[in-house]
Amino acid sequence: MLAFRRLDQVLESSMEIPFTNKSKIVFMSDCHRGDGSAADDFAPNKQLYMHALRQYYTAGYTYIEIGDGDELWENSRFDKIVSTHKDVFQLLRRFHRSGRLYMIYGNHDIVKRQKPVRMRHLYYAYDRTKRSKVPLLEGLLAHEGLILKHIPTGTRLFVTHGHQADFFNDQLWVASCILVRYVWRFLEVLGIQDPVSPAKNHNKRNRIERVLVRWAKANNQILIAGHTHRPTFPQVGDAPYLNDGSCVHRGCITAIEIKHGMIALVRWCEKPTQSGSPLYLREVIGGPRPLLNVVTDKTKPLHLAGV
Repeated sequence: MLAFRRLDQVLESSMEIPFTNKSKIVFMSDCHRGDGSAADDFAPNKQLYMHALRQYYTAGYTYIEIGDGDELWENSRFDKIVSTHKDVFQLLRRFHRSGRLYMIYGNHDIVKRQKPVRMRHLYYAYDRTKRSKVPLLEGLLAHEGLILKHIPTGTRLFVTHGHQADFFNDQLWVASCILVRYVWRFLEVLGIQDPVSPAKNHNKRNRIERVLVRWAKANNQILIAGHTHRPTFPQVGDAPYLNDGSCVHRGCITAIEIKHGMIALVRWCEKPTQSGSPLYLREVIGGPRPLLNVVTDKTKPLHLAGV
C-alpha cells in the first residue's frame, strides 16, 4: 500500500529527539493561520490559541507544531499571513530562541520544506517601524516527521502530519492546492464543502484514519498525527494512534501534552462571563496515561465528537 510506504519512508528519515520524565511537550496542529479575511479559519480562535501558548511557554513546554500551521493553499502571500499574525509569530520566536520549537509541515504548508521559502518568509520579517527586516525564526528547520524517544522506557513516538495517508493531499497536492485556492475557497461561501478536505468530508476522514490506525497497529508504533481535525486518544482495545485535533474547532482548540512521562489529550475553550471578558478553561479529555502503556496495552482509539 502506497500510504504505508510513505509513512515508512518518513519514519526512516525522521530525526530522533530524546526526552525524559522532566520534559514537557505540547503538540498542536492545523492552525491554518490565514490573512485575517473572512476566510481565515484561525482568526476566531486566535486569542484562545495565544492564551494557551503563553501558558505553555511560561510552564517550560516545548512546542511541536504538527503541520498546517499556516494556510498556504488558500493564500499565496506568506508575508501577509506573517504580518497579520505578527503577535503569534513573535511568541513562536520566544519558543525558538529558547530551543523549544519544532515545526512539521503538512499538506497546506508543504512549501515550508523548501529552505528558500523559510529563509524568505520565516527567518526574517519586515518591520514597518524600522523599515527593514528583523530576525524572526532564523535557522528554523521544517520536518516531515520526528521521532521522540523517551529515555527512561525506550518508547518511541512517531510524529507526522498524517497527509501521507491521503493520496490527493500527498501525491496530488499541487492539483489539490490549485482547486482549493481558485475554486473551493469561493464555493465554500455558498455552503459547498471542499471534498478534498478530510476535515469537511466525513467519509474521507474515516478512510484516512483507518489507514493511520492500521499502520500504527501493524508497526506497534505510537503515532501522533493531525490532518483530520478529529482529536483521538487511545483507549483499551486496539492501536496506539493519537490525533491532536485542530485549532479551528468552533470556540475551542485541542492539543496533546506530555508531562512526567504521561500523555494526555486536552481541550482549551473560551467561556463567556457576566462581565463580558473571556474566560479560558483547560480540561483533560483523554488520559493521562503512561507512555509505555500506550504501546504495550491493547488500545482502541476514542474519537471525541463535538470538538
